[in-house]
Formats: sequence, structure tokens, C-alpha cells
Amino acid sequence: MGLLNDKNALVFGLANDKSIAWGISQALHREGARLGFSYAGEALEKRVRPLAAKLGVDFVEPCDVAHDDQIEAVAKKAAAHFGQVDILVHSIGFANRDELNGYFYNTSRAGFHLAMDISVYSFVALARAFQPLMRKGGALLTLTYYGSTKVTPNYNMMGVAKAALEAATRYLAADFGPQGIRVNAISAGPIRTLAAMGVSGFRDLYKAFGDIAPLRENVTIEDCGNAAVYLCSELSAHVTGEVHFVDSGYNIMGVPEPAARE
Repeated sequence: MGLLNDKNALVFGLANDKSIAWGISQALHREGARLGFSYAGEALEKRVRPLAAKLGVDFVEPCDVAHDDQIEAVAKKAAAHFGQVDILVHSIGFANRDELNGYFYNTSRAGFHLAMDISVYSFVALARAFQPLMRKGGALLTLTYYGSTKVTPNYNMMGVAKAALEAATRYLAADFGPQGIRVNAISAGPIRTLAAMGVSGFRDLYKAFGDIAPLRENVTIEDCGNAAVYLCSELSAHVTGEVHFVDSGYNIMGVPEPAARE
């Protein structure tokens, strides 16, 4: 018996087989969840449909989360297909490449609005649209990063957006708590995803991470998938409003040691 047998799970933001969303999808599937995918735009469809086929997923729908009518449309389709939903995974974040290098004060007004809309408000909008479908004991899950609380070079606007996303997670947890629905976030260490590669200097950050983190190892999408199973299953029945770090302990470090201790 899988930990998520008879559960219906929707994953928003799957981009390719390097996505954290793919690691989560595989883990949810392994534990018995029935999956549905939503992707952003035609360009990603050719990547997402083959992944859906690998897991036998027959609910694959486009959704531009910048448009409420598209969110409402996919919610209606999900209602017709699944009836009720137990798990909703929000793996969506975007900022213009120009906002991910140099000085943060050079962030444009339009770039600020765009990043907050796609990276933060989309979680709120999805939560609202799917609230009537969510079954008691269900879970909403989003993805964040340590750059929300500590300055990370060139992360800039995404750091501010992730901070807002974490605050939104707490407020949504308070809203959904009386329905018996939990809302949490996973904060993963740097992973070579499509989104991460858009951050200037990411390769250097990735190389240094494994030397600084207490476990001296980089994390994988599979690590995030296993954490998602915990946060979306009865194993975390009374855990909500939390940011769960999957980062080999990097977040506990203050000043990195110049060399590993013997």
C-alpha cells in the first residue's frame, strides 16, 4: 500500500525531466497518487506530454496562471475528471532574466509586478479556484528558496518574490486549516533546473554549495520528491504553514568553514 493510494494530485509548473516538479510527480506516483499535469504554453507541451505518458497520466492541460479565466477553466476540467482533489503542487516561478543579475535596485516596475504575479499570486489564485474541490486531509504545496530570507547574489527579484510566497503560504495555511487542509513549502538547495539556470552566476553557486552544506552534498529532485510525499501524506497530518528545508543543512550555516573538519 502506497502512502497516497486513492489520492488525486495536480502538479502545476512541470517543465521537463530536470524539474523539481518532475521529482515530486515521480514520488507521488510511486506512492499511489493519481496525477494530473498542467503546463504553461505550447512550447512546454512537447516536453510535458512524454513525461505524462511515462506515468500513465491522462489529465494534461495548459494553463497560463497570469489569467484567472484559464485557472478557472482548468479547475472545472479537474472537477469533471477527478471529482475531488487531495493534493495541489505549485511549482511556478518566473522573473525576467534582466531582473536576475546586477543590482536589485535596478528592478523595473513591470518586472517587479510580473515576478510577483506569476511567482506568488498564482499560488493564491490556484488555492482559491481549487478550494471547493479540496478534500479534507488534503495538502497544498509550493516551492521556495533560501534567497527569500538571505541575500543570494543575482537572485534579486526572485528572492523578494519567494519571501512573499512564504508569507502567502502562512496566510493560506490559516485560511485552509479549518477545512483540514495543510499548506506548506519546500525550500530546496540549488538544483540544475531550467529556472535556476536563468540566474546569473548559478553554476558557481551550485559548485560551492556542496562544500559549505553540513552534509557536503548537493540535493536532487528525488530528495524533493520524498519530502513532498511526507508533506502531502498523513505522515505530516499536523504540519502546516511551514517552510521545509531540503538543502543538506545549508540554511543553518552562518559563516562557512574555510576547510572541512577532520
